[in-house]
Amino acid sequence: MFAGAVRMSLSRTEMVMAAIRQRIAGRSLTAGERLPSVRSLAKTMAVSVSTVVEAYARLVAEGAIQSRPGAGFYVANHAAPLALSEVGPKLDRVVDPFWVSRQSLEANDAALKPGCGWLPPSWLPEDAMRRGLRTLSRSDGLALSEYGTPLGLRALRQLISRRLADHGVEAAPDQIMLTESGTQAIDLLCRFLLEPGDTVLIDDPCYFNFQALLRAHRAHLVSVPYTPNGPDTEAFAAVLAEHKPRLYITNSGIHNPSGATLSPVVAHRVLKLAELHGLTVIEDDIFADFEISPAPRLAAFDGLDRVIQIGSFSKTLSAAARCGFIAARPEWIEGLTDLKIATSFGGGRLNAELVLNVLSDGGYRKHLDGLRGRLAKARRDIGGKLRGLGIEPWIEPQAGMFLWCALPDGLDAADISRAALAHNVVLAPGNAFSLAQDAKSYLRFNVSQSGDERIFDVLSAEMKKPAPK
Repeated sequence: MFAGAVRMSLSRTEMVMAAIRQRIAGRSLTAGERLPSVRSLAKTMAVSVSTVVEAYARLVAEGAIQSRPGAGFYVANHAAPLALSEVGPKLDRVVDPFWVSRQSLEANDAALKPGCGWLPPSWLPEDAMRRGLRTLSRSDGLALSEYGTPLGLRALRQLISRRLADHGVEAAPDQIMLTESGTQAIDLLCRFLLEPGDTVLIDDPCYFNFQALLRAHRAHLVSVPYTPNGPDTEAFAAVLAEHKPRLYITNSGIHNPSGATLSPVVAHRVLKLAELHGLTVIEDDIFADFEISPAPRLAAFDGLDRVIQIGSFSKTLSAAARCGFIAARPEWIEGLTDLKIATSFGGGRLNAELVLNVLSDGGYRKHLDGLRGRLAKARRDIGGKLRGLGIEPWIEPQAGMFLWCALPDGLDAADISRAALAHNVVLAPGNAFSLAQDAKSYLRFNVSQSGDERIFDVLSAEMKKPAPK
């Protein structure tokens, strides 16, 4: 279990040291815990005893571990900070799950960001947001200064309840808890449902921050291939039987990054397997408002029994007004409420009031109608330009902002993404989305952020360069 997670380009001694550091960073070896014996680790990692002796000596010199004569080696008593980049496999930084987020969030205003996961400001309802802010500025002082209730603003929960019903999900307002974002919703659920070391199933490919967040909770990750109709159900059944995951996290409305939609047949099969194996499902429905014809929802078929649905408004409303939600069975909402109080106390009332004002604005539905049409045109236009370069979309998505595309001739998306940064273009290489690391020739394009011709000039130039030796 040690050797597979480190770069084989390291010396044997450095490989052993990196494996120990990785386990300490990921908290699978904790302060004061005894390390494997020299002979045991040498056998596990297929190296000589002298190599392990040298590695342990260097780690002692670093202060990472301690030698206790006659008793062995132990993790130093001072706890190392949790280093998420060390928890998963040691990958080239260009393809780890943090790379796209860091580059997109830290890029300057002049950067082109076809790899990011949000709409440009000009595609968002700025006028409605300004009206909502003006309305909020004239409200009573409670909305501007008081903590929200633990469940969150009731009027917004009632509105979300009605919106969920449009997708066949029956959730009373008291089965809904507001969160600061969709990410916080998943974080709370992981705290609520998981223990360190629990196995969690994700799609391959999947939204890269699922991987990052689950590693922060020290989960063991396994994946299942995603098809144009949902997860590969044969592989899904095999993974459940072999690994017995406690949790499955997925998108079903519009899948990120593939743009695929779940079919009813696959949805029923997934739920039957989940029931058979005692699997809990978190269904991230953050892209619901992009849909023209709603896809099946696991939460609708399941009745919020073993499926939990989450969502937020950052994609169609504003990423600055952070507000998400969890819809779950009542007894779970009760426990999640205590957990929310423990971790963030009261809810973000100001953002909830603002979101309610904008969603209640008559212009929001009109905005969505226009946005869906604009995205449909962009998918056609950008898809055509990509095909002209030999970059082929995996499927034709029914809705949404993403095209999951294969590069020609097995080109390495990581190499192209790294080179594109020098031209101020942020791309999203496929292996950032793949636990199995088998998407190296794929890129995810956000069509709303891909209109600038310079993006295609950079892609064309980089794809013509000889591959690095």
